[in-house]
Amino acid sequence: YKKQGTIRTYGDLAYVPQQAWIINATVRDNIVFGRPFDQQLYDRIIYACGLGPDLEMLPAGDQTEIGERGINLSGGQKQRVSLARAVYQDADIYLLDDPLSAVDAHVDQHLWNNVIGPNGLLKNKTRVLVTHGIHHLEHVDQIVVFKNGTISETGEYKQLMNTGGAFNQLIKDYLVTATNKHKYGGSRVGSGIDEDNQRKTHGVEEVAVTMDDGSGNQH
Repeated sequence: YKKQGTIRTYGDLAYVPQQAWIINATVRDNIVFGRPFDQQLYDRIIYACGLGPDLEMLPAGDQTEIGERGINLSGGQKQRVSLARAVYQDADIYLLDDPLSAVDAHVDQHLWNNVIGPNGLLKNKTRVLVTHGIHHLEHVDQIVVFKNGTISETGEYKQLMNTGGAFNQLIKDYLVTATNKHKYGGSRVGSGIDEDNQRKTHGVEEVAVTMDDGSGNQH
C-alpha cells in the first residue's frame, strides 16, 4: 500500500461513497447542499436519478425532512440522493464507489443511461467507477482489475478479452450464467451472476473503470 506521496488533479472532485449518507434536512437540501437552486437543473437530476416516484410518495415531496428526525429512506433511495447531490455539485471529476450496488436491476440501468454512462448527465465529466457489476464494462474507456489486493490487468474491454486472463474468464462466466437464467427462468439481479462466487473462483475483488470527459482527455 502506498503510505505517502502526492496526487495532482485538475478541477473539482465529487465523491459518491458506497455507504450513502444524508443529513437531517429536506430532500431538496440534501441534494442542493448549499449551492444556488436551479430549478431546471434540479428537475433534470431528479429524473436522471429516478427520484420522481419517490418524491411523489413522500408526504411533502422534496420538502419532506429525512434523516434521524425525519422520514427513513431505503438504502437504494439514500444512494440515489447521494448520487443526485454529487451531480448537482457540477464537479469536473467524479469518484464513484460502487453506487449501483444498492439498487435493483432496472434502477441500475436507468442510472447508467441517464447519469453515469456515455449518454448520461455526466457524459462530459471524467468518471472513475469502482464496481463488482460487469454488465456495463464494454461501454467504458479504461478498465483496471484488482486481484488479491493488487492491479492484475488494465486496458480497454476488447484488449482484456483478448488476453485470456481473469477478466476474460469473468466475462465468460457472466455470459454463461446470464444465458442460463434467461433460459431456465428467474430474474436478473445486479450483474446477473453470483458475484461472491466469482470472487472466490478468480480472485477478482474489484473492477475500476474510467470514462473521459468527452474530449478524449482524462483529468
